[in-house]
Amino acid sequence: MARVSSAPGKAASTGRAPPFRPVQLATLVDTVPTGNRWLHEMKYDGYRVLLSVGGGEAVAYTRSSFQALQNALKGAPASIDYFAFDLLELDGEDLTQLPLTERKAKLAKILPKGKSRLRYSDHIAGNGEKLLNQFCAAGLEGVISKRADGRYVGSRSGGWLKTKCIKRQEFVVVGWTPSDKSRLFRSLILGVHEDGVLRYAGKVGTGFDTQEIIDLMAVMAPLEQEAPAVKAPRAEVRGAHWLRPKLVAEIAFTEMTNEGTLRHPSFLGLREDKKPEAVVVETEAPVGAVAAETSSIKITNRDRVIFPEGKLTKGQLADYYSQAAPIMLPWIGSRPISLVRCPQGRAKKCFFQKHDAGSFGDAVRHVAIREKDGHDEPYLYVDTADGLLTCVQMGTIEFHGWGARIEDVEKADRLVFDLDPDEGLDFENVRSAAFQILQSIGLETFPMVTGGKGVHVIAPLVPQAEWPEVKDFAHRLAQAVAQSDPEHFTAALPKAQRKGRIFVDYLRNQRGATAVMPYGVRARESAPVAVPITWKEMETIDKPSHWTIRDGTELVKRAGSKALSGWGRADQTLPDL
Repeated sequence: MARVSSAPGKAASTGRAPPFRPVQLATLVDTVPTGNRWLHEMKYDGYRVLLSVGGGEAVAYTRSSFQALQNALKGAPASIDYFAFDLLELDGEDLTQLPLTERKAKLAKILPKGKSRLRYSDHIAGNGEKLLNQFCAAGLEGVISKRADGRYVGSRSGGWLKTKCIKRQEFVVVGWTPSDKSRLFRSLILGVHEDGVLRYAGKVGTGFDTQEIIDLMAVMAPLEQEAPAVKAPRAEVRGAHWLRPKLVAEIAFTEMTNEGTLRHPSFLGLREDKKPEAVVVETEAPVGAVAAETSSIKITNRDRVIFPEGKLTKGQLADYYSQAAPIMLPWIGSRPISLVRCPQGRAKKCFFQKHDAGSFGDAVRHVAIREKDGHDEPYLYVDTADGLLTCVQMGTIEFHGWGARIEDVEKADRLVFDLDPDEGLDFENVRSAAFQILQSIGLETFPMVTGGKGVHVIAPLVPQAEWPEVKDFAHRLAQAVAQSDPEHFTAALPKAQRKGRIFVDYLRNQRGATAVMPYGVRARESAPVAVPITWKEMETIDKPSHWTIRDGTELVKRAGSKALSGWGRADQTLPDL
């Protein structure tokens, strides 16, 4: 997400503007869901903006490029309408746990009446198929269907569905073929990631005007390379000029062939807001298979004991993750993850897994991430309850996530300091260390008990700084804390230098490093859970394994409380040390 400042409006409140929060995304389905529990809205073709108003200012967060959005606003501002379709916070109150119908009712009350360019996005309950037919006949894009009683979940949770009149999605531009006419090129060669590998997806030769062709040639010229980025039929790409896979184009098409290429594709424009690594095949799921915030995954061997202490079973672990999915997905969703799998239980052999070639099925997704040697590897990510529970079915206990989302894996959206005590140190030492980090970092931070021995101090970031800068900042901060009290803290890596001290682990803040995710279970005695807490709770909590999988109901209730409503959200970038 990028940030655009704008003029404050009448709705500005007296408090400061709320920070950015992850946006809810819609799952593509083959038909409109039926029944009155679904609300249906028009699918708009434009820029999606998260508008934060307060303290005499308004801030707009958008995945669009600044230039494209600013050009649209400056070029013909009178032709742009603003459709408000959800309300996440009002006068300091977090509304995300309320049903959609209640959020929209509050939204309708604060919007201006009569003619205005700021409009309420209306909806109908039921009759979605009829609405889709009307929209398609009118040449519109499609329908968004939302659970009427659904909470706002900052991921692709299954509570929002989209049905399109014509297929359109993003593809990576991997080359171009020359023209024998006056045009500078005949067609663009397209690729898409599938199972973590970039593959050939066909060519597009329509949808450009003369100026777009000229502009595209100027953008593509610096990206030329000798080797093709995809394997393609030689006859289809004869004379091709190959490009480094850095450009993303939105393409309309009628269908995808059995060979995976596009029928009747048409170029719609470049997408500067989407990274090539995040471009994957978008397939229509049967609408009946999409479950909102719950899982339809069948768990086998539910009675298998996987936590010998307390005799906790695989079924109980699965039930916890099913219950916690709505509060966990905003943190783990659309983020590269590593799994700790213990198929025979936590006391048996466990192993890390971060890659997969398809053995987990469709609910567990893949994003291609470039390794140091230049080749791409398929990293795992999930964004639905079905994805979480599929991993559990495959023996997963722990979920660890990158400090970046799949939209741009090179820019960190959080700092994590893991306070790791040496053997023999009690939790009081860890508590003191957490408050030392709080006082030293110069950023708004949030504590989380890890379910292990220590505490994570987390500082959310607007994704702007890249990994070398983030790691350097974290290292210097850890050194500063250690130097301020060398008797109790160390930032040294050798274990011999950590004796009797707390290691301020800054190494979570580098490319490829992971940390346990909020509400994730640990493969430790009695199945403890990593849980966000407030700094006030940090003063009195007894141990970092305070909560276990038996506390799912309490944890869901806690997550919706006023005390934790802003946990993990802050509008900030790295300061100078």
